[in-house]
Amino acid sequence: MLILYGTKGCHLCDDAEVLLTQAQMAIRFEWQYTDIALDDTLVKKYGIRIPVLRKTTEQELSWPFSLLDVVRFAC
Repeated sequence: MLILYGTKGCHLCDDAEVLLTQAQMAIRFEWQYTDIALDDTLVKKYGIRIPVLRKTTEQELSWPFSLLDVVRFAC
């Protein structure tokens, strides 16, 4: 399971969502979107770094990332 941290109005976050959807066509994985604006702790941690992908193992992939980066990260 991957978590995409982002927020509304973030065009880079929208781009990251597109990449995740495209990556799901190549490999099987699940992801969820978390809006950092709903949690002050997440705003402090990710505010200037979004979009950020995070694995349940706590590994993170910060923007910029490509489709290939997402596929490799999800494996």
